[in-house]
Amino acid sequence: MQIRWDWLHPVMSAPYVPTLGPTHPQAITPQLFTDVIQITGTGRFLPYDKDRRWAGRKDEQVLTQAIVHEPGLVMVPTLSTRVPCIKIHVYSPSLRAARSRAAGLGRRLCDTHRIERGRLVWFLPPGSGPDPGAVCTRIQLRTFTATPGGCGRDREPRLVVPLDEAPGPARATFSAFCQELATEGFAFLHTRMRENGTGPVLTCTRDGKIVGAIGPMEVMPDSRGTPVLLPQYFGVLPGYRGLGLGRALWRAAMAWGQDHQAAYQMLQTKVGGASDRLCRSEGLTDLGLVCVQSL
Repeated sequence: MQIRWDWLHPVMSAPYVPTLGPTHPQAITPQLFTDVIQITGTGRFLPYDKDRRWAGRKDEQVLTQAIVHEPGLVMVPTLSTRVPCIKIHVYSPSLRAARSRAAGLGRRLCDTHRIERGRLVWFLPPGSGPDPGAVCTRIQLRTFTATPGGCGRDREPRLVVPLDEAPGPARATFSAFCQELATEGFAFLHTRMRENGTGPVLTCTRDGKIVGAIGPMEVMPDSRGTPVLLPQYFGVLPGYRGLGLGRALWRAAMAWGQDHQAAYQMLQTKVGGASDRLCRSEGLTDLGLVCVQSL
């Protein structure tokens, strides 16, 4: 089943594509949705799917026969099996009625596929406040300039260094750092670094240990062939927050992206969280909200 672009495009409040996530607005085209649907269920990755870094097989797939599309409403269901979940992505300007219909669809699909976990995912335009009762994240765009130093380079050139350039004793504490920030994805990242290797991870050190990190640093072409800096894991140990280390790490990452010819980066930050506040203070472009609620 194909989705009619003249029905979908007018109701896309934020640039988010099922199974791909936040996507540059200029990269969202009818062909992009066609590609996503054509590859669904094959286990293959699209060449520009950022998740191909982490697995050998694509897990989330569109349930094409359950797509609902009509003027003013498009609902795209997806199924994940690794962590079993049904998601209903809702695109509509009339969200109250649309979410009610989506919830019914989601419950039916959960029953059909014998899955307990279901999620509604809907979108709000830039400048919106978060919906009560939902977990909301902000899609933000960082566009790189051609101006040297245009990313706010760190004024202390050795405050942030790649992990493999950190002093040996401090580098040896990276495993403990990752375990302390396991819920922020660093334990997973550490495993991937040991097993398969990744792009560099930038770190900062205090008191002889790693206390902050951002990475892996990698650039991949998007669906248009435009180089994009991929999302990173990003965190500072609790006892070292509020010292400007997070901003130094982020600016170093942006400088790395610019140095490696990235044109932009898409970020997704929890509304009101530390990363959200940091990105907004750095002048990123707000592209809208993604709201998620359990069925």
